[in-house]
Amino acid sequence: MDGTRPLIGVLALQGDVREHLAALRSVGAEAMPVRRQSELEAVDGLVIPGGESTTIVKLAQSFELFEPLHKRIAAGMPTYGSCAGMILLADRILDGIAGQDTFGGIDMTVRRNAFGRQVESFEEAVSVEGLDGGPLTAVFIRAPWVEEVGPDARVLARVESGPAAGRIVGIRQQHLLATSFHPELTGDARVHGYFLEMVREAEQAPATGAAASKSGDE
Repeated sequence: MDGTRPLIGVLALQGDVREHLAALRSVGAEAMPVRRQSELEAVDGLVIPGGESTTIVKLAQSFELFEPLHKRIAAGMPTYGSCAGMILLADRILDGIAGQDTFGGIDMTVRRNAFGRQVESFEEAVSVEGLDGGPLTAVFIRAPWVEEVGPDARVLARVESGPAAGRIVGIRQQHLLATSFHPELTGDARVHGYFLEMVREAEQAPATGAAASKSGDE
């Protein structure tokens, strides 16, 4: 990181990797795909894109990334998870497969595929706490929602209308951010800008951020 352009990785095992990279670059971050531990160690923050949560875990294990990722997230690396990424940052899962692992970190219970199947995907205007400019268009694709939130997590967004009104779809806990929806698909990069500021804030805090978590792994 050069002080103004943090280097943010996108976990490049499955999902909308190119779209997240483009959104991050559009808000002033340097961005790179992450498939190896050496690449993970180089970044100041990480995006975990959508996809299939169990497949991402299996691939992370195959690429010997699961434990390094778990350790860096626990050590304070700013991390943003969208859709399946939200599931992977949850401490607890409903409707998961037996023994399903996550990277964890956010004190929340997430229900997989809560909004239904792929054919039931939809878009809706959602207001997100901390984002200027009014509601954004949220794209939900086989999306989860948050069933329960622990005391350290802060709800940022809820569905505002329809049968799922009130369901939690955006959440933050310290250095971790998660959304049920896919902001990388809309051309609206405000969520990525919000995450970029989280990375910058972490870099300015001596006891947290990428540099501290990297040194703690050695």
